[in-house]
Amino acid sequence: MPNPKQALFAEFARIGQALANSSRLEILDFLAQTERSVQDLARLCGLSVANTSQHLQTLRAAGLVQTRKQGLQVFYSLAGPAVCELFRSLRHCGEHHLAEVDRIVRANRSGATAEAVSLPELRRRLRAGSAVLLDVRPPEEFAAGHIPGARNIPLAELRAQLRHLPAGVDIIAYCRGPYCFLSDEAVALLTKFGRRALRSAAGFPEWKARGWKVAKVAA
Repeated sequence: MPNPKQALFAEFARIGQALANSSRLEILDFLAQTERSVQDLARLCGLSVANTSQHLQTLRAAGLVQTRKQGLQVFYSLAGPAVCELFRSLRHCGEHHLAEVDRIVRANRSGATAEAVSLPELRRRLRAGSAVLLDVRPPEEFAAGHIPGARNIPLAELRAQLRHLPAGVDIIAYCRGPYCFLSDEAVALLTKFGRRALRSAAGFPEWKARGWKVAKVAA
């Protein structure tokens, strides 16, 4: 008779095997923002559509992603909040036990001096009205879900849209998460043009994971 404990661990191992690929982790990171088609994910990850499709099938077989069909197109999304929590736990473990993680982050933030605002502090400042919140993600990600009160100006458009941001007030930028450096670039640009700018230490998925209210743009 099979050992039930070994059978359980074999099932858990399927999840570990699915996560043991950097491209599949990047796919999960993008799906934490909003559902996407295979073509969108291939473009974002710099992969072929065929390769991306294979990765998605592996993630789906492990119960980490689910699908929704609209006409002839298939959209993928995370299978549930537990998947997002698993991904966050994996990152947290890497931050504490892999020195290379810290080295890579420091190297990519070598020129950034912006103060990082924690999510509780960000929430407090939004309630007090003491800061302007800037979401620098692409419009489709903002539409799918964002922190209430945020203004969406994608990084590529920020310089041209500076006149629409108030002067003399702190601007806090956020993006996809702690390893998305769009907010760092936004803060650098805002500071260059004389604005008081800070970055959020976390992104939209971390805000949502806390169970705090989120906003969406009506279709």
